[in-house]
Amino acid sequence: MKQRILLAAFLCAATPFANAEASADLDEVVVTAARVEQPLDQSMAHVTVIGPKEIRESQAADVPSLLKNLSGVEIYQAGGVGKQSSLFVRGTNSSHALVLLDGVRIGSATSGMTAIDQLMLDQVERIEVVRGNVSSLYGSEGIGGVIQIFTKRGKGAPALNVSAGAGSHNTRRATARFGGEAGDTLFHVQVSKFKTDGVSSIKSSLVPTVNPDKDGYDNTSISANVRQQFGDDHSLLFSLFNSRADSQTDNAFGLTSDTNQSRAAVSTMTLASNNRLSEMWQSKLQLSQGMDDTQNFLNGVPDLGLGAQFKTVSDQTSWQNTLQLGQHNVLNIGVEQLKQRVSSSTIFTRTNRTDDSLFAGYTGVYGAHQVQLNLRRDRYSDFGAADTHLLGYGYEVNDAWRVTASTATAFKAPTLNDLFYPFVDYVGFSYTGNPNLKPERSRNNELGLHYVQGAQRADIVYFDNRISDLIVNNYLPASTMVNLGEARIDGFEVSYAGHFGDTGVKAALTQQNPRDAQTGLALLRRAKSFSSIGLTQKFGAWQVGSEWQHSGVRADIDINTFSRTTLASYDVVNLTARYALDKQFGLSLRVDNLFNKDYMLAHGYNTLGRTLFVGLNYQ
Repeated sequence: MKQRILLAAFLCAATPFANAEASADLDEVVVTAARVEQPLDQSMAHVTVIGPKEIRESQAADVPSLLKNLSGVEIYQAGGVGKQSSLFVRGTNSSHALVLLDGVRIGSATSGMTAIDQLMLDQVERIEVVRGNVSSLYGSEGIGGVIQIFTKRGKGAPALNVSAGAGSHNTRRATARFGGEAGDTLFHVQVSKFKTDGVSSIKSSLVPTVNPDKDGYDNTSISANVRQQFGDDHSLLFSLFNSRADSQTDNAFGLTSDTNQSRAAVSTMTLASNNRLSEMWQSKLQLSQGMDDTQNFLNGVPDLGLGAQFKTVSDQTSWQNTLQLGQHNVLNIGVEQLKQRVSSSTIFTRTNRTDDSLFAGYTGVYGAHQVQLNLRRDRYSDFGAADTHLLGYGYEVNDAWRVTASTATAFKAPTLNDLFYPFVDYVGFSYTGNPNLKPERSRNNELGLHYVQGAQRADIVYFDNRISDLIVNNYLPASTMVNLGEARIDGFEVSYAGHFGDTGVKAALTQQNPRDAQTGLALLRRAKSFSSIGLTQKFGAWQVGSEWQHSGVRADIDINTFSRTTLASYDVVNLTARYALDKQFGLSLRVDNLFNKDYMLAHGYNTLGRTLFVGLNYQ
């Protein structure tokens, strides 16, 4: 409790420092919050941007390691880097956050999850995190928010960048990329490798029958893109991304001699044409494909118990038209089509579906007043239509302070598992999908206070999200999925970022109450309170940093008895250091879990103890 009070007091005290040096980030443009370019300090939603400098200085390996420092975002990861992860945004379910990679959906149509654990930060240029209902912009999954990940692009004079390093648990990491501009052509190609011996995913002290060996992870990621400019008004972009990995895992019901392995692949391919058709009309036509492929093996052969393979291919077509009606007034109109098809060792009663959608949005500034309106209709071939909207208002109190308020609706489409999973019998227990399911629905109201002055930025947002028609298993002897549950999640989140000369400060605090609206029970694996604070300091050629992460107690399910249990609160401290040998070469160091804390994000699963990683970078 004292830690949370001190952090809250720090955030309140930090904002008045308006005489610090100006920050270039204050002029940053974001595209995810309204599907059009807008200054970050005019976004109606609570948005966090993680730029290339912050990604580079963090020295973190994967996307989950970076996201868990943000307000409103919680991460569960089962056993270290590359292991299955869940993403909770504002306390919503792990399937309620939409993840886009360069604007492309990469989620599974069967599980409803996105394999963010397979996305290595060596490939990432920038991440934009938008909290709150966003279905009126992007469709299904937008109940908790949207996280858009942008891969690296070519810019400037062609150059080679290389980095390599090693650390605890025989971890090795290397990347090489080459890119830049050649006349009207921008290009970039990159390959990266991450490999670690890891630790046992499941705690053998809690599950003595599990194989106690180390569960390693081996990832190879490749990306390439080229953009050809045709004058000032037209361009054509082609890009591709592929991440493939082998991961050893544990099964709580397995034997000490069992070897569990999974192979995962996430990929995208995009062709996009950007055209300025007139002074006020910008058109973007995009054809893309996202793929999620998971294969499970037990002792070297396909694991039919878990499902040997689940592969989703999502073909996406989008035509978006942006009309500049005035200096600060933008109309955005578009159509989209999403075709998903599944191939699996499990024989589904239906393996494909289509979503046709129309969307429109308007953002306008009238003196001190700002408005945003978004409308969208999605029509799915398997369950019907879903209509969503967003209405937001902002008022600029003065040059530093701004107040925002919004109300929005969102939905989550039933997965193909929910709808069409075939009958299964496990020792008298059966399960089948339900083709009559309705989508999960959400209504979110929020009120925000935002501060921007000099190099200081702070956001305080209250939110109240009510989710109905939750899809749950009715757990009868012949069980199926039904629309039954309701959840309510309300609370507030605070974010702060600032610079004081050579000192950088970032902090986040979330207080929330994610609960079953009918029983009052806390939703699993979500804390009522969590926070973080990070400091960086430059000393000539040196830059050192530290980050502290805190999470309160969380409810979970006991890995052995399946009864409710409580996960203890935890505090983790990480350290970083960078030293510039010259303009091209640099050394880096990261220490995670400095005090070697033993804690659990999910009951029965290990987290990494103290780890050390040292790297060498050439740029």
